[in-house]
Amino acid sequence: MQRPSWDQYFHEMLSVVAQRATCNRGRSSCVIVKDRRILATGYVGSPPGMAHCDDVGHLMRTVIDDEGNEREHCVRTVHAEQNAIAQAARYGIALEGSTIYCTMEPCMTCAMLIVSVGATRVVAAHRYHAGANSRELLADASVELAVLDEIVLSYSDPT
Repeated sequence: MQRPSWDQYFHEMLSVVAQRATCNRGRSSCVIVKDRRILATGYVGSPPGMAHCDDVGHLMRTVIDDEGNEREHCVRTVHAEQNAIAQAARYGIALEGSTIYCTMEPCMTCAMLIVSVGATRVVAAHRYHAGANSRELLADASVELAVLDEIVLSYSDPT
């Protein structure tokens, strides 16, 4: 058996972290690493103490992109990257120089947070359907982005 690369190793951990996710539309996860050590993890889910999609259903909002396409977006949950960054903040863990491993390319808000905390690299398992602006932002901020699989993930029907 061949040992996995560090990227493969941390990428595999995403599937375990995602098991804690509480929104059945997309069980995404995030692992933040520095110097080959895990600093924080996060998964998609409601803020602590709040109702979860899996228990009470989704809180859907219609979002219209720049091209006029309408998409349904669940706003009950906090993204995996946001949860991991918040966990690090809660426990006083600096993320400067870290690598963010995530299920899919970060959304624009998550990309801005990633830049703001000083992460230098993002390794995404898959493409995000609305990731073009995030890719541009990360590149402008000199944050390396590696995508392991070019497949664009789609969400299941929220009903």
